[in-house]
Amino acid sequence: MIYLKLFISFLKIGAFSFGGGYAAMPIIQSEVVDTYHWLTLEEFTDLITISQMTPGPIAVNSATFVGIRIGGIPGALVATFGCILPASLLLIFLSWMYMKYKKLTILQTILSVLRPAVVVLIAISGIKILQSAFGLNEFILENLRLHMLFIFVICLVLLIKYEKNPILVMVLAGLLNLLYNIIFL
Repeated sequence: MIYLKLFISFLKIGAFSFGGGYAAMPIIQSEVVDTYHWLTLEEFTDLITISQMTPGPIAVNSATFVGIRIGGIPGALVATFGCILPASLLLIFLSWMYMKYKKLTILQTILSVLRPAVVVLIAISGIKILQSAFGLNEFILENLRLHMLFIFVICLVLLIKYEKNPILVMVLAGLLNLLYNIIFL
């Protein structure tokens, strides 16, 4: 029964994750954290971090991670297959349709309308992850982890202003947090 739940859950994630991995995060969180309680919010944040550090799409990496956690290797295979099936079928169909009708104005209009909705989905996920990383619960400042905010700002500057390699910035962030934990905890 757990394999069927994993398959259906990630089939929904795969079917409704328009806009890529970042847009899928609210859906993944809803299924994995809120509905089935397979992960806590903190574990979900770790999952997103791990998914970013490994090759492949966030949704597929999440499916594999959750599948292994819940049902071992068979669970990983079932969840991953459920996640990629809708996208594979839809992509085959949409590629054919796009190539056939790409010059139509209505198609270009539809695509331009969908872009802001995807940005909102990404922003919502980003805000939830920031809240978790900084120890904020509904922006209550008493639990604020200042060292995490400091690391975030350093990473932001390195990525935006100096255009440093994201992998190196993630390693630096991990080292800074490790150093903080060694010194202060």
